Amino acid sequence: MTQSDLISALMEKENLRHKDAEALVKLVFSGFVEALQNGDRIEIRGFGSFEMRNYAPYSGRNPKSGQKIKVEPKRLPYFKGGKELKKRINLLGVR
Repeated sequence: MTQSDLISALMEKENLRHKDAEALVKLVFSGFVEALQNGDRIEIRGFGSFEMRNYAPYSGRNPKSGQKIKVEPKRLPYFKGGKELKKRINLLGVR
């Protein structure tokens, strides 16, 4: 599902104008980004949680040349699906 798909679904389900649905989606996503930038954890009951994880620097290897490279430390968002989400997905069966 893309952001456009989400906006379209919101328009249909809640009978909103495109402009209003787009504003709602952008508001939610910008809130998520701001919370993660501040180091906050986001928990959506029944869906999952988002948090930032810190990764230490390490030595890597360029796969094309084989040359050693230094990978800088970084922070990346991490998502963990909730129990209810996992249960609902598994009820659909394996495809």
